[in-house]
Amino acid sequence: MKHLIAPSVLSADFANLQRDVEMLNSSEADWFHVDIMDGVFVPNISFGFPVMEAIKKYATKPLDVHLMIVEPERYIERFAAAGAYSITVHYEACPHLHKTIQSIHEAGAKACVALNPHTPVELLTDILSDLDMVLVMSVNPGFGGQQFIHNTLSKIARLRAMAHQVNPELLIEVDGGVGLHNTAALSSAGANVLVAGNAVFAAPSPKEMISSMKNLSASAINSI
Repeated sequence: MKHLIAPSVLSADFANLQRDVEMLNSSEADWFHVDIMDGVFVPNISFGFPVMEAIKKYATKPLDVHLMIVEPERYIERFAAAGAYSITVHYEACPHLHKTIQSIHEAGAKACVALNPHTPVELLTDILSDLDMVLVMSVNPGFGGQQFIHNTLSKIARLRAMAHQVNPELLIEVDGGVGLHNTAALSSAGANVLVAGNAVFAAPSPKEMISSMKNLSASAINSI
C-alpha cells in the first residue's frame, strides 16, 4: 500500500502562507494536513474557514482536514464545501459516530476517525468497515512540544491487523512527534499516512526533509 506524507500547515509561516503552500505543491508531499482547533475540545485555537479557503485557493493537492472540535457534525457540509478531501472527526467528540461518518460521505469527502492516545483501537471494531482512514494520535492533541508516545507503534500494529480482516484498504495516519527518527518504524508498524509539522517546516530545506521521509517510509514498507 502506497505511503503518503501530509505536512501540517499549522507549522507553516502564516505571514508567507502562499509561499509555503506553493512550496508544498512542488514537493513530494501528497496532502496538506489542516488542523482545526476550537479551544474547547483541545486547549488551543488554530484557524477557521477563511484561512482554509485561502489554502485551498493555492493548493494543488488534497486537503486532509482534522477537526479537533466539539460537535463536528455541525460543520461537515461547510468544510466539504470549503475544499476538504478528507474530514477527520474524533471518536471522543462524536456520541453518534456512525451517523457522523455517514454525513461525511454524503458531503462527498473521505470519512476518517481520530483516536486520542488513551483511546483503544478496539473501540472502532463495529465501524471500521465504514471508514476510509483512522488517525492515531501519537501525542495529546492541542499541546505543543510533546514527545512521541511509543505505545503508538503497538496501537498501529493492532489496528492494521483489525483492518486486514474487514477493510484491507484502510489508511492509517499518525500525527504527533513524527520525523526522520521514527518514520521507518511507523511505516513498518502499518501506518501509511505520516503527518509532520515542525519536522518539515523547521528543517533547513523542507522539500528535502519531505523527500527523505518519503524515501525512509518507502524503504520500510518495501521490507515488510
